[in-house]
Amino acid sequence: MAAKALADQGHEVVLHARNQIRGNYAKERVPGAISVIHGDLSDLNEIKRVAIDVNAIGPFDAVIHNAGVYQASYKEILTVNVLAPYILTCLIHKPKRLIYLSSDMHLHGKVNLESFKRNFPGVSYSDSKLYLLMLSKAVARKWPEVYANAVDPGWVPTKMGGKGAPDDLQKGYETQSWLAVSNDPVAKVSGHYFYHQAEHRYNVLADDISLQEEFLSTCKEITGVPFPQ
Repeated sequence: MAAKALADQGHEVVLHARNQIRGNYAKERVPGAISVIHGDLSDLNEIKRVAIDVNAIGPFDAVIHNAGVYQASYKEILTVNVLAPYILTCLIHKPKRLIYLSSDMHLHGKVNLESFKRNFPGVSYSDSKLYLLMLSKAVARKWPEVYANAVDPGWVPTKMGGKGAPDDLQKGYETQSWLAVSNDPVAKVSGHYFYHQAEHRYNVLADDISLQEEFLSTCKEITGVPFPQ
């Protein structure tokens, strides 16, 4: 829905899908998109190939990192929700804006970077969304020329959220597209956490610079990809 909104506004939009079949479906739903990049974000090698394909098309003005899994193994949650956005952030040429999809469930997340190296006990969904917020804040600190922010889309009626989810689906995707292109001074900031186009409360552990650095170091150790300065 965010992609369709941006395409309808006249922006050049590139989609990402896990495979060709899902890519065809996505393109049907967003006919205004100019192309689709394919890659399974649960596979480290495919994540790196996605970055190569993105750079072959780019550079981009904005990248929205919104891929995620909920009911999955610890390994899949870690790889898709945390390592994929880390690797793609590191390897894709710097855009002007970066948007990371977190969740209010990050408020219950814990920082235990040793859990990256074992499947049980491993990284929970709540943990992964806290790590994603930490990543966005680390990017904002290290790349002052880039607007990097995190978004809570709310508990919305998607396939993940369920039909009975009470939150506003439109506000969930509008905040992403707004941060990607808006010239509103409220949107042209960095290192913030948004909910429905307004700054919102978050887990202050994400502000701990020593934890951010330990997080980046652990991601580098696991993926072999260093964070570029």
